[in-house]
Amino acid sequence: MRIVIAGGHGQIALRLERLLAARGDEVAGIIRAAGQADDLRSAGAEPVVLDLESASVEEVAERLRGADAAVFAAGAGPGSGTARKETVDKGAAVLFADAAVRAGVRRFVVVSSMGADPAHQGDEVFDVYLRAKGEADAHVARQKDLDWTILRPGSLTNDAGTGLVRLEAHTGRGTVPRDDVAAVLAELVDTSATAGLTLELTSGSTPVSVAVKSVAGN
Repeated sequence: MRIVIAGGHGQIALRLERLLAARGDEVAGIIRAAGQADDLRSAGAEPVVLDLESASVEEVAERLRGADAAVFAAGAGPGSGTARKETVDKGAAVLFADAAVRAGVRRFVVVSSMGADPAHQGDEVFDVYLRAKGEADAHVARQKDLDWTILRPGSLTNDAGTGLVRLEAHTGRGTVPRDDVAAVLAELVDTSATAGLTLELTSGSTPVSVAVKSVAGN
């Protein structure tokens, strides 16, 4: 498969790129800064320099044409203010989805956040973040030309992955290593039977491949 990842230099994205490249997929990661390119090459991914906060739908679609799947893993990051929650966590996600539709890329996986909700109340930065993610997810879910899956991990850690997760429509609060989030994404990308599902993810007791097959109905 050829897979294009938005937010290609993110902590989850770099882990995902390594996994996909290791299994033989062709991976491209969209990054904003050219100085990040070597890190992507080290992970086995082709760096694509493009700023999703200023690019047009057509510019993004051009980078997506010919791909078998697209993964939105970009984020403004914990140090950013409310403005970039709107332009990245919401705006870039909407742009990437619209570009995938234009490019004819059906398989579309989103890294969202547990608690994302377009109706979330509050004015603190994290409130704005959860609302922005929820609005982006809602936009993706309206796209009839996408076979979308939305993944909402719990609190992320840098602990070593265990390969054991809980993946359900509703898991309740919990933590999950970024390693295991990447492993689940790698499975979801080529499990189109999960299309139309919004899934929560925490650490658990089920091997990743079994958990994905279970939610896919296999």
